[in-house]
Amino acid sequence: MVRRQIEARGVTDPYVLAAMLKVPRHLFVGDALRDQAYGDFPLPIGEQQTISQPYIVAEMTQALQPGKDDRILEIGTGSGYQAAILAEIVFRVYTIEKIYPLYIKTRKLFDKLQYHNIVTKYSDGTSGWKDESPFDGIIVTAGSPSIPTPLVRQLAVGGRLVIPVGDQYSQELIKLYKDENGIHKTNLGGCRFVKLVGEYGWRS
Repeated sequence: MVRRQIEARGVTDPYVLAAMLKVPRHLFVGDALRDQAYGDFPLPIGEQQTISQPYIVAEMTQALQPGKDDRILEIGTGSGYQAAILAEIVFRVYTIEKIYPLYIKTRKLFDKLQYHNIVTKYSDGTSGWKDESPFDGIIVTAGSPSIPTPLVRQLAVGGRLVIPVGDQYSQELIKLYKDENGIHKTNLGGCRFVKLVGEYGWRS
């Protein structure tokens, strides 16, 4: 998976590649789909949500430029796979899920796999996690009609935000970098995610 789907398509960060090799992706999907877990496509995880294809997880993680001392906020815990990849690289991952059954299921999985540096919260992720801010990086794993302003505010100076932005059917992967002079935006190309639902995303 890593050699053919990820390295071959331009992901070069050694820490991202090592994390993708280490995390057992098949444990983040249902039993009936485990034989497909390492395929180059997203898979359903219930509640009308999906686990992203391995390549997009690696691409977004590399774009975030995670460092070993970083505190990262993830919006949309979902299966927990993206948070687990980040947890192999950074100091602490804060992750928010608004669908309660997924929140409970994934929290139990983190505990089982002993990811003690992942902190979870059941809430509307579009508002971020103000009490724990600022963050060195924020990653959003669902498509938003625009960039939620609370997330930009909760970025530290030097922080990065990676988020899919667009309509309900297709988005552009946007990276923001925040420095003393303001916000700098880069378009990383097309992508497709489920809707980011919340006060600062899609309303339904």
